[in-house]
Amino acid sequence: MSDRHIRRSGSDYTEAYLALLPQGQAWPRHAPDSTTVRGITGLCDYWGFVDGRAADLLERESDPRQTVELLRDWESNWGLPDPCYQSPQSIAERQQALIMRMTMQGAQSREFFIGIAAQIGYSITITEYRTFVVGLDRVGDNRVHGDGSHPMYNEWGQPIKNPDGENVALGELSEWPYYGLGPDTNRFYWTVHVHQAGLVWFRCASSQCGVDPHLRIKLADDLECLLNRWKPAHTQIIFDYSGLSNPGDPMVGTP
Repeated sequence: MSDRHIRRSGSDYTEAYLALLPQGQAWPRHAPDSTTVRGITGLCDYWGFVDGRAADLLERESDPRQTVELLRDWESNWGLPDPCYQSPQSIAERQQALIMRMTMQGAQSREFFIGIAAQIGYSITITEYRTFVVGLDRVGDNRVHGDGSHPMYNEWGQPIKNPDGENVALGELSEWPYYGLGPDTNRFYWTVHVHQAGLVWFRCASSQCGVDPHLRIKLADDLECLLNRWKPAHTQIIFDYSGLSNPGDPMVGTP
Protein backbone atom coordinates (compact mmCIF):
# COMPACT_ATOMS: atom_id res chain seq x y z
CA MET A 1 0.00 0.00 0.00
CA SER A 2 1.10 3.54 -0.71
CA ASP A 3 -0.02 6.82 0.82
CA ARG A 4 0.58 8.62 -2.47
CA HIS A 5 -2.49 10.65 -3.39
CA ILE A 6 -4.46 9.95 -6.57
CA ARG A 7 -4.27 12.28 -9.56
CA ARG A 8 -7.57 12.85 -11.38
CA SER A 9 -7.67 14.16 -14.93
CA GLY A 10 -10.34 16.25 -16.59
CA SER A 11 -11.89 13.13 -18.14
CA ASP A 12 -12.16 11.54 -14.69
CA TYR A 13 -14.09 14.56 -13.43
CA THR A 14 -16.24 14.59 -16.58
CA GLU A 15 -17.19 10.93 -16.16
CA ALA A 16 -18.08 11.44 -12.50
CA TYR A 17 -20.07 14.61 -13.23
CA LEU A 18 -22.09 12.98 -16.02
CA ALA A 19 -22.91 10.06 -13.73
CA LEU A 20 -24.56 12.50 -11.32
CA LEU A 21 -26.91 14.04 -13.90
CA PRO A 22 -30.65 13.34 -13.54
CA GLN A 23 -32.27 10.75 -15.77
CA GLY A 24 -34.17 11.88 -18.86
CA GLN A 25 -33.89 13.13 -22.43
CA ALA A 26 -33.10 16.64 -21.24
CA TRP A 27 -29.84 15.38 -19.74
CA PRO A 28 -27.95 13.55 -22.50
CA ARG A 29 -24.94 11.72 -21.14
CA HIS A 30 -23.73 9.89 -24.21
CA ALA A 31 -23.93 12.68 -26.79
CA PRO A 32 -20.47 14.25 -26.83
CA ASP A 33 -21.57 16.99 -29.25
CA SER A 34 -24.45 18.16 -27.08
CA THR A 35 -24.26 21.51 -25.36
CA THR A 36 -24.64 19.87 -21.94
CA VAL A 37 -21.76 17.43 -22.37
CA ARG A 38 -19.49 20.01 -23.99
CA GLY A 39 -20.13 22.49 -21.19
CA ILE A 40 -19.48 19.87 -18.54
CA THR A 41 -16.31 18.71 -20.33
CA GLY A 42 -14.92 22.24 -20.47
CA LEU A 43 -15.64 22.81 -16.79
CA CYS A 44 -14.15 19.47 -15.75
CA ASP A 45 -11.02 20.00 -17.85
CA TYR A 46 -10.36 23.06 -15.69
CA TRP A 47 -10.89 20.99 -12.55
CA GLY A 48 -8.45 18.44 -13.90
CA PHE A 49 -5.88 21.19 -14.44
CA VAL A 50 -6.35 22.44 -10.87
CA ASP A 51 -6.05 18.86 -9.58
CA GLY A 52 -2.77 18.44 -11.50
CA ARG A 53 -1.35 21.68 -10.17
CA ALA A 54 -2.26 20.66 -6.62
CA ALA A 55 -0.59 17.30 -7.22
CA ASP A 56 2.57 19.06 -8.41
CA LEU A 57 2.67 21.11 -5.23
CA LEU A 58 2.13 18.03 -3.06
CA GLU A 59 4.59 15.77 -4.85
CA ARG A 60 7.35 18.19 -5.86
CA GLU A 61 7.10 21.46 -3.98
CA SER A 62 6.74 19.75 -0.59
CA ASP A 63 10.18 18.17 -1.14
CA PRO A 64 13.01 20.70 -0.58
CA ARG A 65 15.25 18.63 -2.86
CA GLN A 66 12.93 19.26 -5.83
CA THR A 67 11.06 22.47 -5.06
CA VAL A 68 11.13 25.18 -7.72
CA GLU A 69 7.96 27.27 -7.47
CA LEU A 70 8.03 27.41 -3.67
CA LEU A 71 11.81 27.57 -3.39
CA ARG A 72 11.74 31.24 -2.38
CA ASP A 73 9.26 30.44 0.41
CA TRP A 74 11.42 27.56 1.65
CA GLU A 75 14.44 29.87 1.66
CA SER A 76 12.58 32.56 3.57
CA ASN A 77 11.53 30.08 6.24
CA TRP A 78 15.12 28.83 6.71
CA GLY A 79 16.90 32.19 6.65
CA LEU A 80 18.24 31.97 3.12
CA PRO A 81 19.87 33.11 0.89
CA ASP A 82 23.04 32.58 2.89
CA PRO A 83 25.38 35.61 2.87
CA CYS A 84 28.26 33.23 2.11
CA TYR A 85 26.91 32.85 -1.43
CA GLN A 86 27.61 36.23 -3.00
CA SER A 87 27.54 35.13 -6.63
CA PRO A 88 24.27 34.17 -8.39
CA GLN A 89 23.15 30.63 -7.69
CA SER A 90 21.42 28.18 -9.96
CA ILE A 91 18.22 26.47 -8.81
CA ALA A 92 20.15 23.30 -7.97
CA GLU A 93 22.68 25.26 -5.88
CA ARG A 94 19.86 26.97 -3.98
CA GLN A 95 18.23 23.60 -3.33
CA GLN A 96 21.55 22.23 -2.09
CA ALA A 97 22.02 25.21 0.24
CA LEU A 98 18.52 24.64 1.59
CA ILE A 99 19.18 20.95 2.27
CA MET A 100 22.46 21.81 3.98
CA ARG A 101 20.75 24.35 6.21
CA MET A 102 17.96 21.92 7.12
CA THR A 103 20.19 18.94 7.88
CA MET A 104 23.17 20.72 9.47
CA GLN A 105 24.07 19.23 12.85
CA GLY A 106 27.60 20.56 13.31
CA ALA A 107 30.89 19.00 14.41
CA GLN A 108 34.56 19.95 14.78
CA SER A 109 36.26 16.99 13.12
CA ARG A 110 38.09 17.10 9.82
CA GLU A 111 35.56 14.64 8.39
CA PHE A 112 32.76 17.13 9.02
CA PHE A 113 34.47 19.98 7.16
CA ILE A 114 35.60 17.74 4.31
CA GLY A 115 31.98 16.59 3.97
CA ILE A 116 30.72 20.19 3.93
CA ALA A 117 33.13 21.02 1.11
CA ALA A 118 32.00 17.95 -0.84
CA GLN A 119 28.36 19.00 -0.53
CA ILE A 120 29.05 22.26 -2.36
CA GLY A 121 31.31 20.60 -4.93
CA TYR A 122 34.86 21.01 -3.58
CA SER A 123 37.49 18.37 -2.85
CA ILE A 124 39.70 19.37 0.07
CA THR A 125 42.11 17.91 2.59
CA ILE A 126 43.00 19.42 5.95
CA THR A 127 46.36 19.46 7.70
CA GLU A 128 46.48 20.01 11.45
CA TYR A 129 49.60 20.87 13.44
CA ARG A 130 50.95 20.58 16.93
CA THR A 131 54.32 21.33 18.48
CA PHE A 132 56.89 18.74 19.51
CA VAL A 133 56.48 18.03 23.23
CA VAL A 134 59.40 16.61 25.23
CA GLY A 135 58.33 13.63 27.28
CA LEU A 136 55.47 12.75 24.93
CA ASP A 137 57.03 12.60 21.49
CA ARG A 138 59.89 10.48 20.24
CA VAL A 139 62.87 11.43 18.08
CA GLY A 140 62.63 10.11 14.54
CA ASP A 141 59.79 9.32 12.18
CA ASN A 142 57.17 7.53 14.25
CA ARG A 143 54.42 7.54 11.64
CA VAL A 144 52.77 4.19 10.99
CA HIS A 145 51.49 2.22 8.01
CA GLY A 146 47.82 1.24 7.96
CA ASP A 147 47.00 -2.45 8.12
CA GLY A 148 43.71 -2.23 6.21
CA SER A 149 41.70 -4.23 8.74
CA HIS A 150 40.96 -1.90 11.64
CA PRO A 151 41.91 1.65 12.67
CA MET A 152 45.48 2.36 13.78
CA TYR A 153 45.92 4.22 17.06
CA ASN A 154 48.64 6.51 18.39
CA GLU A 155 50.17 6.21 21.83
CA TRP A 156 47.29 8.17 23.38
CA GLY A 157 44.66 5.85 21.94
CA GLN A 158 43.52 8.27 19.25
CA PRO A 159 42.70 6.86 15.78
CA ILE A 160 45.31 7.79 13.18
CA LYS A 161 43.83 9.46 10.10
CA ASN A 162 45.02 10.24 6.60
CA PRO A 163 44.77 13.77 5.10
CA ASP A 164 41.13 13.11 4.15
CA GLY A 165 40.19 12.37 7.75
CA GLU A 166 39.74 8.65 7.04
CA ASN A 167 41.35 5.67 8.73
CA VAL A 168 44.79 4.86 7.35
CA ALA A 169 44.42 2.18 4.66
CA LEU A 170 46.58 -0.86 4.09
CA GLY A 171 50.14 0.20 3.29
CA GLU A 172 49.33 3.90 3.57
CA LEU A 173 51.71 6.07 5.58
CA SER A 174 49.98 8.28 8.13
CA GLU A 175 50.59 12.00 8.47
CA TRP A 176 50.36 11.87 12.22
CA PRO A 177 51.83 13.50 14.18
CA TYR A 178 51.38 16.93 12.61
CA TYR A 179 54.07 18.60 14.64
CA GLY A 180 57.17 20.66 14.03
CA LEU A 181 59.43 23.09 15.78
CA GLY A 182 57.75 26.40 16.48
CA PRO A 183 55.48 28.24 18.87
CA ASP A 184 52.74 26.42 20.75
CA THR A 185 50.16 28.44 18.79
CA ASN A 186 50.85 26.14 15.82
CA ARG A 187 48.16 23.84 17.13
CA PHE A 188 45.54 26.53 16.47
CA TYR A 189 46.12 26.51 12.69
CA TRP A 190 44.69 24.40 9.91
CA THR A 191 45.80 24.31 6.31
CA VAL A 192 42.87 23.59 4.00
CA HIS A 193 44.15 22.30 0.66
CA VAL A 194 41.64 23.05 -2.11
CA HIS A 195 42.11 20.60 -4.97
CA GLN A 196 39.83 22.06 -7.64
CA ALA A 197 38.26 25.32 -8.75
CA GLY A 198 34.55 25.88 -8.41
CA LEU A 199 32.79 25.00 -11.67
CA VAL A 200 29.08 25.50 -12.35
CA TRP A 201 27.88 23.91 -15.59
CA PHE A 202 24.56 24.66 -17.27
CA ARG A 203 22.16 21.77 -16.75
CA CYS A 204 18.56 21.33 -17.83
CA ALA A 205 16.08 21.51 -14.94
CA SER A 206 18.68 23.11 -12.67
CA SER A 207 19.75 26.16 -14.69
CA GLN A 208 17.76 28.98 -16.25
CA CYS A 209 17.86 29.80 -19.96
CA GLY A 210 18.93 33.37 -20.62
CA VAL A 211 20.28 33.71 -17.07
CA ASP A 212 22.97 31.10 -16.42
CA PRO A 213 26.00 30.81 -18.74
CA HIS A 214 27.26 27.51 -20.10
CA LEU A 215 30.08 27.43 -17.55
CA ARG A 216 30.88 29.61 -14.55
CA ILE A 217 34.34 29.39 -12.95
CA LYS A 218 34.31 30.61 -9.37
CA LEU A 219 36.73 31.26 -6.58
CA ALA A 220 36.10 29.29 -3.42
CA ASP A 221 34.64 32.29 -1.62
CA ASP A 222 31.62 30.28 -0.49
CA LEU A 223 33.85 27.50 0.85
CA GLU A 224 36.05 29.91 2.77
CA CYS A 225 33.05 31.69 4.24
CA LEU A 226 31.34 28.47 5.39
CA LEU A 227 34.47 26.93 6.91
CA ASN A 228 35.37 30.15 8.72
CA ARG A 229 31.84 30.29 10.11
CA TRP A 230 31.80 26.75 11.48
CA LYS A 231 35.43 26.28 12.48
CA PRO A 232 36.32 26.00 16.17
CA ALA A 233 36.52 29.50 17.67
CA HIS A 234 40.24 29.22 18.46
CA THR A 235 41.22 27.87 15.02
CA GLN A 236 42.72 29.92 12.20
CA ILE A 237 42.43 28.53 8.66
CA ILE A 238 45.03 29.00 5.93
CA PHE A 239 43.64 28.15 2.48
CA ASP A 240 46.09 26.55 0.05
CA TYR A 241 45.30 26.69 -3.69
CA SER A 242 48.69 25.47 -4.90
CA GLY A 243 47.39 21.98 -5.69
CA LEU A 244 44.47 22.81 -8.00
CA SER A 245 43.87 20.04 -10.53
CA ASN A 246 41.39 19.01 -13.21
CA PRO A 247 38.14 18.24 -11.38
CA GLY A 248 37.16 15.62 -13.96
CA ASP A 249 33.48 15.23 -14.73
CA PRO A 250 31.62 18.18 -13.20
CA MET A 251 28.98 17.47 -10.64
CA VAL A 252 25.55 18.26 -12.01
CA GLY A 253 24.17 21.47 -10.54
CA THR A 254 26.99 22.01 -8.05
CA PRO A 255 30.16 24.13 -8.16
